[in-house]
Amino acid sequence: MFLTVTSTEKPATNLGYLLHKNPQRPQTHELTFGKAHVFYPVANDKKCTAVLMLDINSLDLARTRKKAYMGLFDYVNDRPYVSSSFLSVALSQVYSSAMAGRCKKKPELVDKKMRLKAVISMVKCKGGEEFIRKLFEPLGYSIAITSYMLDDKFEEWGKSPYYTINLENNCTLKQLLNHVYILLPVLDNKKHYWIGKDEVEKLLNHGQEWLAEHPDKSMIINRYLNYKKSFANIAFDVLTSEEETEEREERPVSEEALNLNQQRLGTVMAVLKSEGINSVIDLGCGEGKLLKMLQSDRQFNNIAGMDVSVTALERARDRLRLDDVPEFKRERINLFQGSLMYRDKRFSGYDAATVIEVIEHFDISRLAAFEKIVFGYARPRVVVITTPNFDYNKNYENLMEGNMRHRDHRFEWTGDQFQNWCLDICIKYRYSVRFIDIGDKDSRQITPTQMGVFKR
Repeated sequence: MFLTVTSTEKPATNLGYLLHKNPQRPQTHELTFGKAHVFYPVANDKKCTAVLMLDINSLDLARTRKKAYMGLFDYVNDRPYVSSSFLSVALSQVYSSAMAGRCKKKPELVDKKMRLKAVISMVKCKGGEEFIRKLFEPLGYSIAITSYMLDDKFEEWGKSPYYTINLENNCTLKQLLNHVYILLPVLDNKKHYWIGKDEVEKLLNHGQEWLAEHPDKSMIINRYLNYKKSFANIAFDVLTSEEETEEREERPVSEEALNLNQQRLGTVMAVLKSEGINSVIDLGCGEGKLLKMLQSDRQFNNIAGMDVSVTALERARDRLRLDDVPEFKRERINLFQGSLMYRDKRFSGYDAATVIEVIEHFDISRLAAFEKIVFGYARPRVVVITTPNFDYNKNYENLMEGNMRHRDHRFEWTGDQFQNWCLDICIKYRYSVRFIDIGDKDSRQITPTQMGVFKR
């Protein structure tokens, strides 16, 4: 397996300084599982390519059968030939200085963005090309992927799960190497060594500058840590704390003065009570603030909360004190992990569903799936949806790129756009809708939050 990194930023041989590897002298590094070779097939002012080639001794691995390898290594397997956690370990040992952002001879290069190209071969990824793009494209990479047949002589066998990935980005070398270091074992979804708490530290150390903003950070964390819940929760907590701190710093003062979230939840509660709702599911419940209000009102005897985030659900559980309340109260509330992109029978059977400040986190292309799941399959009698009103954003300073209120928002709709979307849903799924404005109005009589109340 090998990883190539190419720079075309003149003088391109600066790549050698950043990697701490002389282009004129091939090097070999001894590793516990084989050897890593570094050499430069091209090294001139216009173009410089560094190759990290990993040579794994598969016989030694099979013979030693070390417990840490967890039985992965029989004599016949793909591990010596695929780019996986072995290559990540080689990266951290051979290119450690570059990954840490150290360059004594030319320190000004460390934070300099360059046009870099990388080729990774062979990568095992059962999720296919879509999954590869899902990981790298949010980080700014242009991607070209080469796939392979299982056997050219037997086309009916289909494609293999192996790919060669070509990446191109305008970034620092440190960023590129750290992205590859974390995402390689995520693609392969398998590690060759035992996962301990030190893996959380590695994840945060190499992912602290970019992971919190990645739209699929939950999946990355879980796969990188082999789905070990206790370790994943530690990583989630650290990243969430950083996000919350940044969000407080970015939140407009006017929105804090409004205490908008309390007004929003209060309005939702008023709607549910006025509609005579007894059972309700909060889709995208987050840390359970609405669930706490529902728990305190005896009108609601069957309450559920669903979220894609395990950490959010743990915090909701703590907020609701489900481990401390009597059993009859605990039975009123059901928390579970799920996704609004897939049909789930657990969404059905409730008088009402609430979707509070959730839809703006979806790609617009996925809204059709959301509509079908909620209005086509679950079909509660009442659906309450709230979302930011883009028309109000003129009242805020220092907004995110695109004039949106949060970096994770994929869109924010004007009042007309939101209402047109709601009316289309009513036509497709035979609902009616009324609109409610939430928050203090500005001089144009526009409020920061818009709500649609659907009735079947």
